[in-house]
Amino acid sequence: MRRPHSGRGAHVLLVVENVSLAHDHRLRKQAASLVAAGYEVTVVCRRDPGNRRLPGVRVLDYPAPRDADGRLAFVWEYAYSWVAAAVLMWRAWLLRPFALVQVSGMPDVYAPLAVPFRWMGAVIVLDQRDLAPEVYLARFGGHGSLVHRVLLACERASFRTADHVVTVNESCRAVIRDRGGIPEDRITVVGNGPHLARVRPATRDRHRDVDAAGGSCCWVGVMGPQDSVELALRAVAHLVHDRGRTALTAVLVGDGDQRPALQRLAVDLDIGANVCFTGWLDEEDVFAQLAAADVGLEPNLEAVVSPVKVMEYMACGLPFVAFDLPQTRSLGGSGGLYAEPGDVPAFAEAVHRLLTDSELRAASGEDGRRRVVDTVAWEHQEAVYLDLLADLLPTRELERSL
Repeated sequence: MRRPHSGRGAHVLLVVENVSLAHDHRLRKQAASLVAAGYEVTVVCRRDPGNRRLPGVRVLDYPAPRDADGRLAFVWEYAYSWVAAAVLMWRAWLLRPFALVQVSGMPDVYAPLAVPFRWMGAVIVLDQRDLAPEVYLARFGGHGSLVHRVLLACERASFRTADHVVTVNESCRAVIRDRGGIPEDRITVVGNGPHLARVRPATRDRHRDVDAAGGSCCWVGVMGPQDSVELALRAVAHLVHDRGRTALTAVLVGDGDQRPALQRLAVDLDIGANVCFTGWLDEEDVFAQLAAADVGLEPNLEAVVSPVKVMEYMACGLPFVAFDLPQTRSLGGSGGLYAEPGDVPAFAEAVHRLLTDSELRAASGEDGRRRVVDTVAWEHQEAVYLDLLADLLPTRELERSL
């Protein structure tokens, strides 16, 4: 049974580097849960007009640097953000000392910024979502290079700086334990499921027959090199040109440094008329797109990632197609179909199968929705998160009184 929580007005600082609060659904869910539990919440992040739309949250933000398009630019982006975050963390402390600071990785250079606050009694929590060394390799290659080795060293230092590490799945927990040398009792898995109360029900009948030349697909996320969105476009091209689905529409919701290249690729593949790039949308509009689609697309190839988009697809009752990776299958179960990693024709054929078979499409959508309602939704993860913070804060208060 979930126990009641009362933050008793304790001040919690949430720090994230590589995204704004407006575009970080996990951070928004955490912040909203903390406010509802009675905590005072301040967020340090990149600037965005939508940052201040979350009631009860104080936001201290800084102008975003240009997205990195090379190794030196990558270093500059994080150096600039590191200094900006340090200044704003001290500003938050001067406004009111905080009892706990949560740093959301990656990158893994922010946790040391919290060390001075530990000396003044604050608890340090690292919320590890992505693994910076793996993301760097996906973007630039260079296994064993100087930058790669530095990222590994920063990762270990961040793990060991934190009083406790929160992460998104069991694969990341294993990396934190084995590569970081952190004992199990200092690691907690808090999933990143969608908030059911904010999910729009499906507006399209999943049982309906889809025209042989048509159908609607949707992809949601950040368009970075590691996200493999180009594979989704190639699958759409296969469906249009090889399967004759000339009226197929594919809606790509989101943005990122790969968007211009993806738009050029759509034209080169002669599917420009079939693909719509919407840019960033509000959460409500994102779920509206998912509710109206027939199939969700997840072309991710990173084995340790828990794909948020798959959870969002399932919450809307939207069946999906993904590459068969451990965390994706663990999350998705029978909510979708899977293709051999990197096999674009097989990926496209799985989409075609769902579009063709209305009973399979409906059954997969229902199974996925049930999976989210029963286990994956934020409503289930929230209790684990709030219990952890409630346990950590009294521990530090006891240590300060000795």
